[in-house]
Amino acid sequence: MEMSQVRYVLAAIEALNFTKAAAECNVSQPALTKAIKSLENELGAPLFYREGKRVLLSEFGRSLLPHLQHIIQEAEATRTLADNFRLLDQVPIRLGIMSTIGHVRLSRFLAKFQKEFHGVDLEVSEAKVGDLKSRLANGELDLAVLNPLEGLGDFFRIHELYKERYVVIFPPDHRLAAADAIRLGDLSGEPYVDRLSCEMRDMVMNVCRQTNVNLYARFRSEREDWVQSMVLAKIGFAFMPEYSVTSPELLQRPLIEPSVTRTICLASVPGRQFSPATAAMVRAAQNFDWPG
Repeated sequence: MEMSQVRYVLAAIEALNFTKAAAECNVSQPALTKAIKSLENELGAPLFYREGKRVLLSEFGRSLLPHLQHIIQEAEATRTLADNFRLLDQVPIRLGIMSTIGHVRLSRFLAKFQKEFHGVDLEVSEAKVGDLKSRLANGELDLAVLNPLEGLGDFFRIHELYKERYVVIFPPDHRLAAADAIRLGDLSGEPYVDRLSCEMRDMVMNVCRQTNVNLYARFRSEREDWVQSMVLAKIGFAFMPEYSVTSPELLQRPLIEPSVTRTICLASVPGRQFSPATAAMVRAAQNFDWPG
């Protein structure tokens, strides 16, 4: 039994006419008739009864129909898997992510991408902006999600994904819990949890010095989970990007006067050829409905 014979039989069942079936299959009518006759001989029973140009499905043909349809469906599924393998090359996408980016919203994008491109493998690594830039330039990463700060120069291509505000986080019983927003001056002298890995930390500290806001750091950490845990433990408040706050017990209020925002972008190297999988991720990121 050949796959072409199965397709010819199904086309003939659909049309109940060998001439129309042959046209549908893009073969001559004699070739189609010969192939079906050969299959009938192989199976030992007629699939059709001929009435001139008209054909009728036999009981034997009717009993085989679900099995023939299943054969075609399995063949198409196999071909799809092969096409996906060839298209995506089975080469993992090496994605670098800035360590201060909250995982919740980014994971929604990655989940949607892998649902649509289930043949793609993904390697995710976290690092600071400088390390991501270096690894991207050296070809150790295909793409990076980061805050470009003052820009990345001509060596990188960036596509903006979303913006997010900086907020002030504190425990529920904090003295500023009733405020709708927090001015930087309101925090002078408050115990503070310092996020050492924050790429905008120096900028915020400079603003504090310029405005005579004194912050007393009672705890310092490069880990976002430790920062939030210490704030919840009433060690002090912290500044955080709004989409990086993962603890539902923490209160968060927008930081105003001054307000601080950051832009999260997808970075790549211009002129570097993407694998099919990486190109698919770039398109998906550009079309995704990001927050804000």
